[in-house]
Amino acid sequence: MTGGFEFNHPTIISLLYLASMVVGVTAIVGIVLAYVWKGEAHEAWEASHYQYLIRTFWIGLIGSVISVVLMIVAIGFLLLLAVGVLVLVRCVLSLVNAQKRKPMPNPESLFV
Repeated sequence: MTGGFEFNHPTIISLLYLASMVVGVTAIVGIVLAYVWKGEAHEAWEASHYQYLIRTFWIGLIGSVISVVLMIVAIGFLLLLAVGVLVLVRCVLSLVNAQKRKPMPNPESLFV
């Protein structure tokens, strides 16, 4: 990288996930790209990002579904907020590491 913002594959997926907090459907595009690019030849540091970002998608989706179900007892609103913050933090961490071309330190983590 020569000092600018690099649009490598993990960065693109992270940005799509972040956009999904407003648009919604971009997360579907992001997860499809993550699975496709995971199977292609890539640099070694990217493999951990694909695993981390795929896990981020599923954490966000499952957490959101559980939150919506729990909204009938009011705790769902807080849980949805927590899931949103978790997905946001995971995307930002992936972005930062992708810009440095560094692997994710713990791609199998459920949290950060």
